[in-house]
Amino acid sequence: MAQTMQVPLGCDMHVHLRQGNLMQMVTPLISGGGVGTVFVMPNLQPPIKTTDDALQYKAQLEALNPKVKYLMSLYLSPELTPEEIRKAAKAGIVGVKSYPRGVTTNSDSGIESYEAYYPVFEAMQEVGMVLNLHGEIPSDHDNGICVLNAEEKFLVHLTKLHTRFPKLRMVLEHATTQAAVERVKELGDTVACTITAHHLELVVDDWAGFAHHFCKPVAKYPHDRQALRDVIKQGHPRFFLGSDSAPHPKDRKEAMGNLPCAAGVFTTPYLLPYIATLFENLGCLDRLADFTSSNGAKFYQLDNSSGGFVTLMRQEHDIPDEIHYVDENSSGRSVVPYKAGKSLTWKIIS
Repeated sequence: MAQTMQVPLGCDMHVHLRQGNLMQMVTPLISGGGVGTVFVMPNLQPPIKTTDDALQYKAQLEALNPKVKYLMSLYLSPELTPEEIRKAAKAGIVGVKSYPRGVTTNSDSGIESYEAYYPVFEAMQEVGMVLNLHGEIPSDHDNGICVLNAEEKFLVHLTKLHTRFPKLRMVLEHATTQAAVERVKELGDTVACTITAHHLELVVDDWAGFAHHFCKPVAKYPHDRQALRDVIKQGHPRFFLGSDSAPHPKDRKEAMGNLPCAAGVFTTPYLLPYIATLFENLGCLDRLADFTSSNGAKFYQLDNSSGGFVTLMRQEHDIPDEIHYVDENSSGRSVVPYKAGKSLTWKIIS
């Protein structure tokens, strides 16, 4: 049994790097997780809605960790125009992120209907930008919609968008259901899907009552998790890593009283070791490089030929209970990483 392995640096095609002091803590940790390319989410406060805002944010990230390639995105909003799309494409911005209103962190400016954005999507199709879809619809209890079926109810919109814009590359983000896997496979080469490390492990029992496993979309049923695992084992080229790593201060995750628990799982610092450990347990370690690097790079049409490599060693190590930082008020804060206090089999050594 091999004790070391070398794989290409990871391409994390969905990550939250935040802003302010939390951004300053998180961004340097990307490299230690074995990742060399990240697709950065735009749901800041305020959201990243213009090319200039995205480039300014990119410069901040590069100053904190210049070893990483940052792929930037814009937040789909009424202010976005076809002209801004063309400007963004020329500036190297690769995607536009759609958030249904109110379904996740900082989505109050999210969309309510796609038809108004058809001219934007037409321009994106023309210039080769990618549409990234948070694949849920808002809860509507009168119509039987909640967090457990919000993703499956969204899939009709994915199909409609693909039918209307067949050449527009789209990514269904952080899929959690068997239905989503099947739909993406049906729709063909311009539709892909990201899968997180934690959704390959968790089911509903693992987050109900456990704050640090709570994210949006929530982990679903065992058969849904199995569908995610199966498509990875098959080596399907349109399914790839998007960690959706989303750090929140510990007190926001463990909120009490009338405050809601913040949605997000923090995997950035140990991302490839999480996945390598799981893939070995699942008997698909040979799929690691495709899932964590090659498939995403190919779909996004990236030249990753000089992206570099990372070496992992079979060495048991513990995930710390907390990662500390100082906030804007000079107060000590911490973030709890995924699987805090537990052991992983694989460790990055270079």
